[in-house]
Amino acid sequence: MQSLIDMGIALVIALQSMGDWLIAPMTFFSELGTEDFFFLVLPLIYWSINSQLGLRVGMILVTSSMVNYIFKIAFAGPRPYWVSSHVRALWAETSFGVPSGHAQHAMAVWGIIAVSMKKTWVRVVCVLLIFLIGFSRIYLGAHFPHDVVLGWLLGAAFLWAFTRYWDSVAAWLAGKSFKEQIGFAAIVSVLFIVAGWAVTAPRLGYELPIDWIENALRGGNEMPAPVDPNGIFTSAGTFFGLAFGLAWINSMGGYQAEGPVWKRVVRYVIGLVGILILWMGLGEVFPRGDGVLVYSLRFVRYALVGWWVTGGAPWVFQHFNLSTPFSR
Repeated sequence: MQSLIDMGIALVIALQSMGDWLIAPMTFFSELGTEDFFFLVLPLIYWSINSQLGLRVGMILVTSSMVNYIFKIAFAGPRPYWVSSHVRALWAETSFGVPSGHAQHAMAVWGIIAVSMKKTWVRVVCVLLIFLIGFSRIYLGAHFPHDVVLGWLLGAAFLWAFTRYWDSVAAWLAGKSFKEQIGFAAIVSVLFIVAGWAVTAPRLGYELPIDWIENALRGGNEMPAPVDPNGIFTSAGTFFGLAFGLAWINSMGGYQAEGPVWKRVVRYVIGLVGILILWMGLGEVFPRGDGVLVYSLRFVRYALVGWWVTGGAPWVFQHFNLSTPFSR
């Protein structure tokens, strides 16, 4: 492992020595792999482009995020700028490094878009984004090469699983009652929480090596806080909300993203306002930190956001004649 770290440090330093002119483009590509960016892309696709593709993007992103959290806690690997004072932290993070969430989510999300789209140019763009997002993480000093490679491999595993089993699982759930679908979503959410807590509990109180902390804080960066259970409830809540909203809207006939361009634009704007109210508004009202109440409210907050994306917003669109009528 130490040899991988040493080789990784050497590569990061070599890349950063190519010049600061790469900082802006690498930061741009790195932004395209953030969960916040994907949470803007997901509703755009679901509400205004293709609801089925948007649903796939949402589900693969949420499950990928949960698994990435588990692996990060299990491996407890450092970031390059934590280990070496010669690496510049051009993109600082507080979580553990391996595997790269950016690389994993890029492979999963842009990969599912590439697989679902028939146009060659779209697939080429997606493949380039997957590579450049991963490469940017190395240049910015946020990840070792092995972090990125493992992220790509995990993302590819998710991509294979979704393309292989999505249709059969979706068909199986479609044959279940509304209550059974909600029960299934609740069980999966609980499994997320149990699995996440199982790897988190042994790490509570974990102290980073002092040299990692000293290197990480150089340049005024945030104090690393790699063991944060809030991520568990973010993923579990979002999954439950997405599934609940989907089951609810399907019970009324389902949602389709067809319509003239102006309606698609208006839908996205209205829907985005709803997300901001629930996500940012409740984020200001609900308490932060740790504890059962905090975790429970975080679950509720993200469940509401997920429900709004797949159920609440489409219901509003229908009642304002911004989407095609529900078909029972």
